[in-house]
Amino acid sequence: MTPILRIASRAADLGDGMIVRRTLPSRQQRMVGAWCFLDHAGPVHFQTGKGMHVGAHPHIGLQTFTWLIEGEVLHCDSLGNRQIIRPGQVNLMTAGHGIVHTEDSLSDGQRLHAAQLWIALPPDRQDCPPAFDHYPELPRWRDGGTEFTLLAGTYGGYTAPAILYAPLLGLDIASHDGASIALRLRPDFEYGLLPLSGTATLQGETFGTDEFAYLGLGRDHLRLDLSADAKLLLLGGVPFAQPVLMWWNFVGFDKAAIAAAQRQWENGDPRFGPVEHGRAHRLAAPPLPWHDY
Repeated sequence: MTPILRIASRAADLGDGMIVRRTLPSRQQRMVGAWCFLDHAGPVHFQTGKGMHVGAHPHIGLQTFTWLIEGEVLHCDSLGNRQIIRPGQVNLMTAGHGIVHTEDSLSDGQRLHAAQLWIALPPDRQDCPPAFDHYPELPRWRDGGTEFTLLAGTYGGYTAPAILYAPLLGLDIASHDGASIALRLRPDFEYGLLPLSGTATLQGETFGTDEFAYLGLGRDHLRLDLSADAKLLLLGGVPFAQPVLMWWNFVGFDKAAIAAAQRQWENGDPRFGPVEHGRAHRLAAPPLPWHDY
């Protein structure tokens, strides 16, 4: 087993009082399995008239995975989907060849708390047709004073409904009064653990809110001591076969393909269709970091 790596998240201000803490990718660890992006948003209580409003923006080569803890968010996309996500539910958007979406607080002045993740698609699925799925019901169970919600993959005889293209695990762990628990792990998976509230102690080390614990490969079990009101996100997966390129909202394996997608977005190419009949504000892409494309 590899030593546990402690990774501090970094803050990013999205405006209107919306602060997110970004854990993946980081300099120390870019991915956990196919999980390639992790933002912890909130908890935040927006001022009256304020909320989360993310304009129309494109994605390719990935799946966006939204786990909502508090609040209500409206998702709209270029396939014509309009879906409200509520606490305890998952939105899964498969970008593939290309999709555009917006995300907005359903009502301003509310609380919001969520985890936003991306999953890198493998090479044979990079260019698949885009899709969107909403999962209002997830496997849940209680054990030893702890509540478990299976977000992705299979664990303890339960299987989450999310359609995935790589072997993954996403597990929400919550304890109101504090608990000591033992988790069964797959030695061929690498794992990461993020407290969303409270603390978790493992192998004598305590990790606080937004301190990511990268556990590496080779573990078949994990013992955790949870504080009162602890809520954790456990991610796992088989290490990705090859490193991915990430720029802005695009994931891929080729700089030229990402640069082409950026030009198509800027030029209004039909690859990236309108949201809400074109009424949604479009976000501008930042300059490419590569000069030869």
